[in-house]
Amino acid sequence: MLGKYNTKAFISLGLTFILMWISEATDTHMNYNYTTKPRVVLPPNYVKEMRPPSKKGSPVIVDFSIFVVDINSINVEDMDFSHYIFIYRVDMFIHQRWMESRLEISDDIFEEGDDYVTLLPEFFDNLWQPDPYFLNSKIAEIATLTHKFTSVTLYKNKTVRYAARMHAIIACQMEFQLYPMDIQVCPIYIESFSSNNQKVKLRWSDSGVTLNPELKLLQYNLGQPLELEESDGYMPEKVGNFSRLTVYFRFERQIGHHLIQTFAPSSLVVMLSWFSFWLGLDAIPGRVTLLVTCMLTLVTMFTGLRADIPPVAYVKALDLWMAGCMVSVFAALAEFVVVKVLDVQYQYQRISNMEKGQCATVASWEGGAVRSRKATQTPTTPGQTSLQGNGGPPKPARRQSLLSVAWTDTDTGVEKIMWREIDKVSRAVFPILFFVFVLLYWPILLMKSS
Repeated sequence: MLGKYNTKAFISLGLTFILMWISEATDTHMNYNYTTKPRVVLPPNYVKEMRPPSKKGSPVIVDFSIFVVDINSINVEDMDFSHYIFIYRVDMFIHQRWMESRLEISDDIFEEGDDYVTLLPEFFDNLWQPDPYFLNSKIAEIATLTHKFTSVTLYKNKTVRYAARMHAIIACQMEFQLYPMDIQVCPIYIESFSSNNQKVKLRWSDSGVTLNPELKLLQYNLGQPLELEESDGYMPEKVGNFSRLTVYFRFERQIGHHLIQTFAPSSLVVMLSWFSFWLGLDAIPGRVTLLVTCMLTLVTMFTGLRADIPPVAYVKALDLWMAGCMVSVFAALAEFVVVKVLDVQYQYQRISNMEKGQCATVASWEGGAVRSRKATQTPTTPGQTSLQGNGGPPKPARRQSLLSVAWTDTDTGVEKIMWREIDKVSRAVFPILFFVFVLLYWPILLMKSS
């Protein structure tokens, strides 16, 4: 009996200890849950749909800043009605800061020496929050991996700071008048969606928009400093004025690629066409081949370039350069046609005059000596003349028609042929005209692009 009693007592004592341990563990767990509850106590009458109180008639000020991490996926989309859109993706950190005076913050939640505490993003869902959005974005999303990359920071002075890593795909209209030295100015509009400018006012913080110092683009340079703007925009679909922030990105196209691939080769082809002026008409196949090859080279080169440029209705700067180069080579080809026609006319008139004996002086060979027998004129009737020595009737002189393609230099007595003189003049005129075109083209283009 005693053993049985001891066994029951032992079991009873063991159960007592187990219940005490469970009770203590439960109390400890409850205390642990209590201590991990946020010590930021929202007042009982807190309504997150209502904006923080402010002075009568004044809106809640929300400071906004952006840190641009990367800009990529730059391309051009063809829209309807010949409308071209510049599409680019911006990866960035955004920061918003405003004052929430309704919060009751206990000092013991701050670590020693800190005046702020970072809370879980879920706490942000219980607070009033501004609702800015990107007005001209196609897509704007918060980056996620296992959760959204956001954070909420509270300061002792009841300032709320919200940060998020996000990306946005922005669209803006393009202008190609100065291509390939065009500058695309693409704004990003940030606007409050539901609260008008009498309730919420957005403004740039002191940091504004900051670019990643390691950010580099392949085809463009980002103009600095960025232009920031604060304004109020009227939105007819929302019937009211809303606070708006604007940042202008200036994408300046890099000219180095086009200098190597376009301007330098086309200039060399134009200079190559000038070599035809040093080729005489006895090298007709070589001269024609050279000029035609230069023309076809330019046409092929510019056809390939136009495949990379959106077809727009207006004239671009590259079109003017293309036109100048092609006109220069075409003029050299036209010059060859002109001198060839003049040479044919000169040869024909020379042979025709020699056959008809209409030279100014006729030379005869007598005993190894040359005697010139000049024609003399004797008057007959008024207004008529007769030639002595050849006994023929008066014939019209052809000297004037011969002088149209050839003449004799009065100083040297050397015969000058028209087509040869044109070739000599072209050797200087064509380079001078092309260099004048270059000197006008580049300063004007640089002036307009700046």
